[in-house]
Amino acid sequence: MSTSVTLVSASRLKLEASQQDGGTLLRLSGRLAYDEAAAFKDEVKRRIPQAKRIVLDLTDLTFMDSSGLGAIVSVYVSAKAGGCELGLINLNKQIRELLRFTRVLSLFEPCGRYPIRM
Repeated sequence: MSTSVTLVSASRLKLEASQQDGGTLLRLSGRLAYDEAAAFKDEVKRRIPQAKRIVLDLTDLTFMDSSGLGAIVSVYVSAKAGGCELGLINLNKQIRELLRFTRVLSLFEPCGRYPIRM
């Protein structure tokens, strides 16, 4: 298992990547908001061609706004087009409600239904 850490947008968002079970686990820490959204999208999208599955672990994500939501949807669309499965795990209450309210949670239902720890 290899692990790498990427600081996105002035350290307000940190991505820690590891390879597990043939997929990529990206653990997000900090905030996914307007300032970090574009860099987040770029970082995840560059990993799509090499991965059959990417899981975003949101355990340590403390805040997400509409720009962060848009970034996750954009990454989902890119992954789907690239033949890569994208999943979300360990959603906190605020993020789960944001995804549910905007009807985005259903895109991730198989992964988001269970409070999985990896």
